[in-house]
Amino acid sequence: MSTIKSLKCMKCSMEYSPEPNLLVCKKCGSEGILDVLYDYSKINFKIDDLKKNSEATLWRYRSLLPLNSYTPISPLSVGMTPLYHLKNAEKEFGLRKVYIKDEGRNPTASLKDRASAVGISKALEAGAKAVCCASTGNAASSLAGFAASLGVPAYIFVPKRAPKAKIAQLLLYGAKTVIVDDTYDRAFELSIETSEKYGYYNRNCGYNPYLVEGKKTVGYEIWEQLGYKVPDKIFVSLGDGCITSAIYKGFYDLMQLGISDRLPQIIAVQAAGCNPMEIAFKSGEFKAQNPDTIADSIAVGIPRNRLKALRALNESKGDCISVTDDEIKQAILNLPKQSGVFAEPAAATAFAGYTKYSKSKKISPDESVVVLITGNGLKDIDSALSLFDLPKPVEPNFTAVEKFLNT
Repeated sequence: MSTIKSLKCMKCSMEYSPEPNLLVCKKCGSEGILDVLYDYSKINFKIDDLKKNSEATLWRYRSLLPLNSYTPISPLSVGMTPLYHLKNAEKEFGLRKVYIKDEGRNPTASLKDRASAVGISKALEAGAKAVCCASTGNAASSLAGFAASLGVPAYIFVPKRAPKAKIAQLLLYGAKTVIVDDTYDRAFELSIETSEKYGYYNRNCGYNPYLVEGKKTVGYEIWEQLGYKVPDKIFVSLGDGCITSAIYKGFYDLMQLGISDRLPQIIAVQAAGCNPMEIAFKSGEFKAQNPDTIADSIAVGIPRNRLKALRALNESKGDCISVTDDEIKQAILNLPKQSGVFAEPAAATAFAGYTKYSKSKKISPDESVVVLITGNGLKDIDSALSLFDLPKPVEPNFTAVEKFLNT
């Protein structure tokens, strides 16, 4: 904790000394999202040391994370997910340096594992007896898995629209699962009320400042995997705004350490049926929305981390756009065919945004581009299957097979 200088409220700018159970501003409450500020002069992080580091998980960046040196960590292996060169991009759009970052390869199949890895450790630092969160699905299943790996009870709130595969994960990990007959936003509010009443450690990324610190490691990895270079653009789907915030924070850290000199341009992509951040970014006014989109993981009408996300977009000279559900469905189909990566609807939204940008000639052929795929397609198999007419069974003989193959 010696490297943390203070916690600063994004709303009123009040600064606090870090305390184990201080998660939001004492003055602003849940609207006062805190930012973790570091004393970078106390952080020893060099490229040469990184090259010698054989740790193939996010813990290779432990000196940049807000944990004590003695804090226990989960045995689950998180991070160092593959970065694939999308060769089809040159043929289709004349772009030579487009990459797919596949976060579906993490233990519970989403980028949220980066947050949960740090979050469960912070819970142990705080002496928590149980953890709690609300989620559209991925953060919930992630926390449940990490809590199970360390024997910590988990209490999870999900909206009724959460995909069955994600609920199955929760139940299998042994989490006490509350399926709320309402939206994610109401589930979020109930999780806060519950954690405050019973003293559970709250893992909500739009509430707990340390979760973004775990997610920021994806930025370090992209930089490292590109040969210690910053990409020109990063496309990311946006719900609560936490991953957008984390990408900014990761590259900001590298700049403060003097080993990078710029931020990537962050292009946040929302579903047209739930785009409050796009409207806030372009108009300067935030208005809550009722979600209506296939992309359940980003169906967030009240993005809790919007202040950090707006900072990320503004300071990176970024953009926030939206894509229709039809464009998302097309991305679900196109991404696997072009890269071999299977994405759930919310993750495919980033690829839909990249496609939309490319068609509009908003990417230069010389630019390096990363499309962040935040969750595996098996997290929502029903959405994928809805795009197809399943083949009918054939009779078990070669004649029937041959006829099928030629139709």
